[in-house]
Amino acid sequence: MVICTTPQPVPSGALLRFLRHRLALSESALALGIRQSQLEQAPLPVVLWRYGLISLEQLDAVLAWQDSDG
Repeated sequence: MVICTTPQPVPSGALLRFLRHRLALSESALALGIRQSQLEQAPLPVVLWRYGLISLEQLDAVLAWQDSDG
């Protein structure tokens, strides 16, 4: 379990669109990730990776996208 001391912001619409369209995540996978992200106060991409919903390469792609566009 990943727990941060600061609350995580609600994922942006742009991030959710990226995850849906570029990584083809299902709505149920996103819902699980968002719920766990809020419970654990952890970044959504890290939670998705930790639960095996995205690969390490996909996590790298999300982080690169956040650095450039997000």
